[in-house]
Amino acid sequence: MTITYEYESALYVNLTNKCNCNCEFCLRHGKAQGSIYTEDSLWLEREPTREEALDSFLGRDVCSYREIVFCGYGEPTYRLDDLLWLVDELKARFGDKLPPVRINTNGHANLINGRNVCPELSGRIHTLSISLNATNAADYVALCHPTQGEAAYQAMLDFAREAAKYVSQVVLTIVDKDKTAEEIELCHTIAADLGVKLRVRSFIDS
Repeated sequence: MTITYEYESALYVNLTNKCNCNCEFCLRHGKAQGSIYTEDSLWLEREPTREEALDSFLGRDVCSYREIVFCGYGEPTYRLDDLLWLVDELKARFGDKLPPVRINTNGHANLINGRNVCPELSGRIHTLSISLNATNAADYVALCHPTQGEAAYQAMLDFAREAAKYVSQVVLTIVDKDKTAEEIELCHTIAADLGVKLRVRSFIDS
């Protein structure tokens, strides 16, 4: 069971395969031979306990990485309470030597957890990378297929705006392959209106 894994000098954390989206471009639909994203490399036969995840961390030289990233094949905020517990445990052990912590997320944490979780991120999470993916709710649903339908798009935008009050780096991301120059510019405008940054990611052919 792969709980922590290395990628480009960062330590990634795989806590869950649960996700409320089924994005068309998701790497879990295919395989990229020779990379961490092989068809089954990150599938979990069961959810690891928080203690198992902590043991996986402590089996590594945690402070040698440039960043700790909660990611994997699922939406990490399904395990938000355990995620924050892990960050607190690591901070207690390593203090200021602990690398910055990032969450790669679809931005549905408040929907998933039924509360505003943003204040809980303060002092724990350095970067939130939120998948914007589209310029409107209809296109978002067609691309990402969230179980909550079009309401998930506005919830994601609201989460980004709220999170920026508590997290120093909030970044919306899009994939360049399916976007026109005009759509990319509109995404920049959306991000600016929310008070966050935009990152245009290169498409990875899986």
